[in-house]
Amino acid sequence: MLGKLQSMGLSPLSVQEGKAGTGLNMEISLAGFEKGVDLKSLAVMSRQLSTMISSGLALLRALHILAEQTENKKLKTILAQVANDVEVGGSFSDSLAKHPMDFPPIMISMIRAGETGGFLEGALDALAVNFEKDAKLRSTIKSAMTYPVMVLCLSLVAVIVMLTFIVPIFKKMFEGLGSSLPAPTQMLVSISQNMFWVVPTLVVLIIVGLVWWKRNKNTEAVRKVLDPLKLKAPVFGSLVRKIAVARFTRNFANMIGAGVPILQALSVIGATSGNYVIEQATKRVADSVRSGQSLSKPLANEPVFPPMVVQMMAVGEDSGSLEIMLTKIADFYDDEVQAMTEALTSLIEPLLIAFLGVVIGGMVVALYMPIFSIATAVQGAH
Repeated sequence: MLGKLQSMGLSPLSVQEGKAGTGLNMEISLAGFEKGVDLKSLAVMSRQLSTMISSGLALLRALHILAEQTENKKLKTILAQVANDVEVGGSFSDSLAKHPMDFPPIMISMIRAGETGGFLEGALDALAVNFEKDAKLRSTIKSAMTYPVMVLCLSLVAVIVMLTFIVPIFKKMFEGLGSSLPAPTQMLVSISQNMFWVVPTLVVLIIVGLVWWKRNKNTEAVRKVLDPLKLKAPVFGSLVRKIAVARFTRNFANMIGAGVPILQALSVIGATSGNYVIEQATKRVADSVRSGQSLSKPLANEPVFPPMVVQMMAVGEDSGSLEIMLTKIADFYDDEVQAMTEALTSLIEPLLIAFLGVVIGGMVVALYMPIFSIATAVQGAH
């Protein structure tokens, strides 16, 4: 910069180093839209922390290293705070628990069990595997939904363009016909005439809806209504159920493997399934186990859990290999989700193309209906 100023014939009187995060380098963040701590960041953090601790590095030193090296800005700040808490005598799990919006309950519970049992690196390694598999599952679902969402957005744009620019041209033609328009054509013309307030209203409603959804999607009132509907939805209900069961069994296996007592694990894993129905079912199962029943018996009374899951867990419970059985169930449902997602993607593509054809084709037919009517009338007159 100094050389550039001198080449312009300017001589600066003083040069000072700019502070990071000021001026043009300032990072702008909007409330509610800051980048959070994602699963990938948690997986990398758990994996690196496990490796450093197993190599003999002290936990506090490992936390300081992670705080310096992590790329996620929010996680960097949180890790620095966690390191300070640990440095003044707090436990690692209690320090993480101060940030419940960034570290899931399963992570805090497994780390607390690892601290108590003296196998913290093992618990962290299991968490890394869990987060990696969950991130892969979410990535698969997002990839499958990208194409349908893009097609729907393009169809919406095409409809707006036709109503804004194409329909008015035909409207001028129709005004000279002197006859009443067919109902579909009249509807298109009416919508086109009101586009100046329809589009802004739709945009405002969409923005308000997105803001409301972001703030309320995790509230109990919303989940109590939507989550049962997700499980009952045609075709997609089965996929949602398999995703929830895969998460439930994977997290249950990891917590048992980390030495977490079954009752404590049940109090955590219901929420990690991502479905309110399974969460409530897990609470009822926990109450039954607390009263002295076996694990598989109350599970069999919950319709949300497939019979195969209940049977395999019963075998694992009887043989003392519950963790192994849960892992096999989770692997099975992960594969089922992958296969079903691919099948649904193949099915959705032609359906969306047909839908787009019907919408655009219907609008074109509606626009040409008056012309067809005139042609028919002329032919009849002759």
